[in-house]
Amino acid sequence: MCRPLLASLVICFWLVERSRCSSSLQDGMGELHNRFSVSLYQTLTETENISNLIVSPVSVSLSLGLLQLGARGNTLAQLEGALGYSVKDATVQNFLLHSHSDMRNNSQGIWLQQTCTLFVQSGVQLLSEFTKHAAVWANTSVVRANFSQPNPRQQERAGNNHDEPLQSGSSSGELSGSGEAQAEALWWGHRLQMALVNTVAFRGVWQKQFLFTNTQNLPFTLPDGSVIKVPMMYQATEVSFGQFRTASDHRYTVLELPYLGRSLSLQVALPSERKTPLSCIESQLTARQLASWETGLRRTKMDVFLPRFRMQNKFNLRSVLPAMGISDAFNPTAADFSEISAEESLYVSDAFHEVRIEVTEDGTKAAAATAMVLLKRSRAPVFKADRPFLFLIRQVNTGSILFMGRVMNPADQTP
Repeated sequence: MCRPLLASLVICFWLVERSRCSSSLQDGMGELHNRFSVSLYQTLTETENISNLIVSPVSVSLSLGLLQLGARGNTLAQLEGALGYSVKDATVQNFLLHSHSDMRNNSQGIWLQQTCTLFVQSGVQLLSEFTKHAAVWANTSVVRANFSQPNPRQQERAGNNHDEPLQSGSSSGELSGSGEAQAEALWWGHRLQMALVNTVAFRGVWQKQFLFTNTQNLPFTLPDGSVIKVPMMYQATEVSFGQFRTASDHRYTVLELPYLGRSLSLQVALPSERKTPLSCIESQLTARQLASWETGLRRTKMDVFLPRFRMQNKFNLRSVLPAMGISDAFNPTAADFSEISAEESLYVSDAFHEVRIEVTEDGTKAAAATAMVLLKRSRAPVFKADRPFLFLIRQVNTGSILFMGRVMNPADQTP
């Protein structure tokens, strides 16, 4: 009797310890991801002179993870330093791939399309070990391409006559990424040996949908103080809500709205004082503050006003990542990707990141402008995003930031 009992106790202790290790890994990876997300976002706000802004930290980190698989020396050290971890560690790699799989497979009512494609100059001999690892990396493809055709008229023909991908997450054998990004990559001509193209598109259905009939054209105050009318969605609902302060004592509120299935949620951060610029919140944001949102939100019945918005951004991360410590990868003389190809001195000449997002009443494209309606008065507190705000779309169980952005002008839909 003693031996079965002892064996049961050993198994129980092992399961408890395994659970603790798993929880500790998730917490640690979550903090590192938040640090990277905030750093990436804040760097973009400094380098990109645009109004509305959106970036996908999860997708960018997956792209950098793909580069890690083929990097060595200082190039690898810089990539690891920016992310805070090494994807060559089997435990870390399994955790990341599992989290990515959960995000794609367990999200009812969520349309999420991510592609990461590494275009490599035709004729470059790739190491089999790299193509094997790249094949199982999260929804990525390694594609041979001819970058020696600078004539824009030849771009379409070049895109249609590309070589088959060496290893691909899809069975179609087609180039991943947007056609525009492919054409832009081809335009760089003969000096390009390797290009990274990452595209992300998202549309979600709310757990509780906004009604089109409640949408009104209401005032929205722009950063310069001028006021425009924008379609403002409305619903009276129970939400997660909290009040926070930055290190410089600027107060702001955070509202969380779940998407269908509650695996993802939208978080909106709004300065409490109308005179406080959003930049005061953006510049003071830290990974620790993002973590505090999870414990500082409380369920509250509120009247919620949120503008309908749609945006699309495309960046060449070559101008962004060096400010985050990743410079060697873009330097023809310093880059070390000898685990991709032993025969060629490869470097990343361009890294395109394209993101599209749409936030509407039910998660689908909105119809024509809705007629003005009268809303019932309520005694519930009001959350009205009628001025510039910060937003995040996060995975609920891990806290991973799928998207991070700001809305300065909901009416501006310029790509």
